[in-house]
Amino acid sequence: MTTGRPTSLPLYAQVEEALVARITDGTYAPGSQLPNEASLLASFGISRTTLQKTVQNLISRGLIEIRRGKGTFVTQPRLAQPLTELSGFVEDMRAHGRRASARVLTRRIESAGETVAARLSLKPGAPVVHIQRVRLADGTPLSFDETWLPADIGEQLIEEDLEAEPIFTLLEEKYGVPLLEAEYRLEALAADKAVARALEIRSGSPVFRIERTSYRDGGRPVDYEKLHYRGDQIQFVTRLARRKPAAV
Repeated sequence: MTTGRPTSLPLYAQVEEALVARITDGTYAPGSQLPNEASLLASFGISRTTLQKTVQNLISRGLIEIRRGKGTFVTQPRLAQPLTELSGFVEDMRAHGRRASARVLTRRIESAGETVAARLSLKPGAPVVHIQRVRLADGTPLSFDETWLPADIGEQLIEEDLEAEPIFTLLEEKYGVPLLEAEYRLEALAADKAVARALEIRSGSPVFRIERTSYRDGGRPVDYEKLHYRGDQIQFVTRLARRKPAAV
């Protein structure tokens, strides 16, 4: 490989520098697929080992990602998602100019465990509807969502087209269930195998988990969710007012 100027960089770093330049200047735009391995090997005249080291470095820098069964893609800029109001995934993505879609993994009626029952103000063992979905932004898996709803509400939703219709929209516009507020619990975790498989990332990759309980009028819980967001794709932003010091 020749770069047109003298360099003391090792070969993998020269290739990395060249690919970063192409990503920066838009030759490889955000969301686009990189040429396949054979094309890159031929283009740079390098070994597979050198290319693999380059790719791993670019992944570590958050510039590219490997989508299982699809190829290697330039990452989208990380979304800055404000935590200032109760909103759904589709609303959030529209605000960012991104196309939202969903893939339903499971939907079933089950008995509520202790945590789900407590969040929904039910007795343990009460019937609830459990829905698992992958939420995508411009075709990239961004969030793995688990939703639990009381049976009287969930049994209506379980037959809906949940890949096309957001749950919040169905609750408010079709079933007349107003969503007034929610409690959020946010923590950073390493993705377990199930979450990693759903999000098409490596097991152990960083994810944000939001536990959200949404409430209707009268303070009644409507749904309890565990939302697992890819840590390399999103950051959460809020603005806080300073509490006035107590008078001494």
